[in-house]
This record gives sequence, structure tokens and C-alpha cells, in this order.
Amino acid sequence: MISLPGQLAIKTIHGRNGDFNVGRLATSIGEFVVKNAELDQYAEGKYEGDFVIAEIRPSTYSANGRMVIEIRALLGGMTLSNIDALSRDEARQLSPQEVDPIDEEAQAPVPATSKAKPKAKSHNPCDPLVDTTPFGNESAAEFPDASAESDDAALFGALWPLSEIVKLDATVDRRILRQQRDRLGVMGYEFAPLSQDWHLSKA
Repeated sequence: MISLPGQLAIKTIHGRNGDFNVGRLATSIGEFVVKNAELDQYAEGKYEGDFVIAEIRPSTYSANGRMVIEIRALLGGMTLSNIDALSRDEARQLSPQEVDPIDEEAQAPVPATSKAKPKAKSHNPCDPLVDTTPFGNESAAEFPDASAESDDAALFGALWPLSEIVKLDATVDRRILRQQRDRLGVMGYEFAPLSQDWHLSKA
């Protein structure tokens, strides 16, 4: 690993799997494409700081009838010091036709174990042959907040219950990370890029 000062330009792309970000890191040793999953939490812009590069490798993908070859840097961490908006020219340099990393990963060999959580069995609470709720216990259907809390607990896993400051685990599945990001926004959290965590808004 090497640590270098540089500037990371991040562009948000609206894809079929939801919004995702791609970055271009400019350093003294060259420019690299960055597609770390944790970038999906950041707003579009330019981020200056020190970047830990864990790996540099060529990567290829096909998009719209063309083959793209790019040099990617895998970040092992970063310490940000300044944030600025992307200019129109800078935004144009970051291709809007990037392939979503989720789609790239889908083309890779599928591991034996699936990370998808099993779907809960649905049942009709009015059917006495199916309803196993003890007499006197209210159905969860009568308490939608309880159902939402159960879904949140499944979504956030070990992070649940959430504190006022939440740091997401970037090693989880990209889809899960994006769902966590979107859910935190709905719950009133805001991402703080300098500290790289989510803070519950006091408003």
C-alpha cells in the first residue's frame, strides 16, 4: 500500500440498480479510475486529501458496443481535507456511460453461498389454519412500525439499533450498501464526507 495526496472527482450516475458513483483520482503518479463501493455514499464533487492505494490494476468492460480499458485504483482508505463542486468540464470528463459495478460483478463467477436474505413467509392472519398467533397477542400487521423496525434490523444487521452516528461497512454487498444509504436518508441521517460517517440530523 502507498499513501499519496491527491484529488478524487466523484460523479453520480443514475443506473437501473439505483444511483451509483464513479471516481477519478488524480495523484503525482498518475490518474486512476476508482469504483470502491463506499463511494456510493458521497455527493458528486471534488475531494482533496490523502489516499491509501491498496492496488493498481488494468480493467476492461464493454458498454454500448465499445470495449473500455481503464487503470483502476483500489482504495484502502482516505483522509479528506477539502470538498468542492465539479465544474461542467470536469463532470464531462467522467463518462456518463459507465457500467454499474453491480452489473460488472454479476458477470463474475457466482459464489456458492448467496448473500440474499430469505424472504419471510407471508400468511393471512384471518385464516385460522395458518394463523399461529397466540390468543391475546396483536398481529404485527396491526403495528406497521414494528414491521418496519424488523426490516431495518435485517437491513443494518450488527449496526442495529442505530446510534446518532453510523459508519457503514463498505465490505457488504453493494446492493445492501445502497439500500442502507437510501434508508438512512429517509430516517433523517446526513452523510459527513470528512468523517466518512452518517449523522442523525437535529432538525
